[in-house]
Amino acid sequence: MRAHPSRVPLVRALVLATHAPPAAAVTVVATLLAVAAGLPAGRVALVGMAVLAGQASIGWSNDWLDADRDRAVARADKPVVQGAVAPAVLRTAALAAAAAAVVLSLLLGPVPGLLLLVLVASGWAYNAGLKRTAASALPYVTGFGALPAGVVAAAPGVPVAPWWLPAAGAALGAAAHLANVAPDLDDDLATGVRGLPHRLGAQASAALGALLLGTASLVLVLGPAGPPAPWGWAGLALAVPAVVVAALAGTARFRRAAFPAVLLLTVLDVVLLVAGGAALT
Repeated sequence: MRAHPSRVPLVRALVLATHAPPAAAVTVVATLLAVAAGLPAGRVALVGMAVLAGQASIGWSNDWLDADRDRAVARADKPVVQGAVAPAVLRTAALAAAAAAVVLSLLLGPVPGLLLLVLVASGWAYNAGLKRTAASALPYVTGFGALPAGVVAAAPGVPVAPWWLPAAGAALGAAAHLANVAPDLDDDLATGVRGLPHRLGAQASAALGALLLGTASLVLVLGPAGPPAPWGWAGLALAVPAVVVAALAGTARFRRAAFPAVLLLTVLDVVLLVAGGAALT
């Protein structure tokens, strides 16, 4: 399909190509975790900027590397298909953002910096080819497991995150992968992409995603020392509708609702975690 001229301004096209909603959600989650871990204000801001740069690089690299595939299936929601931005521009933006993410992350120190960069490297590995394999969930598991560990390690003294935090992050990452792919299963198969969700099928992927989402919520509630706090019970109550939507992602009607539900629940869980004063260090 030949890209047609678009009236979408280049800046707006670049913002859209970052995959703005998930990029913003991940950045907000990392920033809130930095606050909860007791980082000074300057380091909280640095965490947010580092994560945002990394997420932008992942989004731009995805749309750059998938430009031909997206055109082949007429993905009208993609700025590169609309003709609003050229793949070469996305490539330059992706590489520049990745370089910025490396610098900003390492300014936090070698341990937190490298842990935060695991997420960036995982996203690029997914875009570069792992999405087409049975190991397609691996970048999400490793990346989102490492993210909270990196944020906590940025606190004074380089503390180790409690086990339940990266465990919940890994489970949420896997659930996000299954939900994110759900609307595009047919288009992906038409262009040769056969990741884990494609091999499992829509119904099994939805069931597994719901199980992972529920497990992550339980880990966040039961993981911290002592009896569950009120914020924990509130989080479990909020998790129920999100888990139901994720479980229904195997049906065409709910496929596009599952990923936003996972993102929203993740942000709300972290907000409640911060409000409840859970000890992260």
